[in-house]
Amino acid sequence: MKHTGTLFLLTLLMLFSCKENKQSYLPASIGPINSLAVVMDSDLWKGEVGDKVREHFAAPVLGLTWDEPLFSINHFPMQSFTGVTRKSRSILYVQKDSLDIAHIKKNMYAAPQNVGVIKGRTDEEIMANLDDMAARMITSFKALEIGETQKRFLKSLNQEGVLEKNFNISLDMPSVYKVGRQEANFVWIDHQIPKGTMNVIAYTMPGDSFSNDTTLVRDIVSMRDSIGQLYIPGPDVPGKTTHMMTEKAFAPNVFPIEVAGKKAIEVRGIWEINNYPMAGPFLTYIIHDDENDRKMVVEGFTFAPATEKRDYMFQLEAVLRTIKFDLTK
Repeated sequence: MKHTGTLFLLTLLMLFSCKENKQSYLPASIGPINSLAVVMDSDLWKGEVGDKVREHFAAPVLGLTWDEPLFSINHFPMQSFTGVTRKSRSILYVQKDSLDIAHIKKNMYAAPQNVGVIKGRTDEEIMANLDDMAARMITSFKALEIGETQKRFLKSLNQEGVLEKNFNISLDMPSVYKVGRQEANFVWIDHQIPKGTMNVIAYTMPGDSFSNDTTLVRDIVSMRDSIGQLYIPGPDVPGKTTHMMTEKAFAPNVFPIEVAGKKAIEVRGIWEINNYPMAGPFLTYIIHDDENDRKMVVEGFTFAPATEKRDYMFQLEAVLRTIKFDLTK
């Protein structure tokens, strides 16, 4: 019996070792940020099923100045899904099959990797599965892309420490971001890009702010406009006052979320300059920092005229989501 037990343990150890070795031999996944490899027969891609894929995965990103898709889609017919294509970080695999299933698999051909699998016996079943699973798959793909973006800029981080000093928080951001303005309750950090800037600002509001749901959107707009008037001037225009404000024509999109384990509000919309023709997208997190009886506000916004802004805003989102609180504990 003793020898039998020993043999059983050795067999288990060998099985786990083989599994770990298989995982360790997976190649690194590849691809530009926010790219999605869609693997499906060309007949499906050109028909209603392909339209349904594009409806979900190439839907316009909220809060941009013009329509840009959630993902840059690269279509591959089944017979082309070999070699380097299988190393794509985010993959959507759609197939007409004898099975009616939809799920997400991880690290099938490379790591890290998410593979969304959609199968059905008919076009209608495939499209129903796409409708049911698209939101989950988009969340999964996006989380993977956020993680990859963060991993890429961890190689060289901003070390100025102004956020730690002013608010006892930290954000991981590339070293190309530099502090441009610092006040008692306001920090502005920016990064020069072709034709414009990417910007991160941080400030606090009293802990009891935004307690009235019926006026929430109006209160958020009022907060942003007052901060813009105080700290974010526009170009000099003789006889006119210019400053950042929330675009008047459209209300921003507001969602409840969680950031750094705390309840928060996500705000996506368009900023503009009062009395001057400038505009761009912004993303704001209003975080309930109950331990410090305050609302911690961090925002990313981009100024890049006549330029696609999806990936700029995605990097800013990746930066904002690294926020850490109470660093002295």
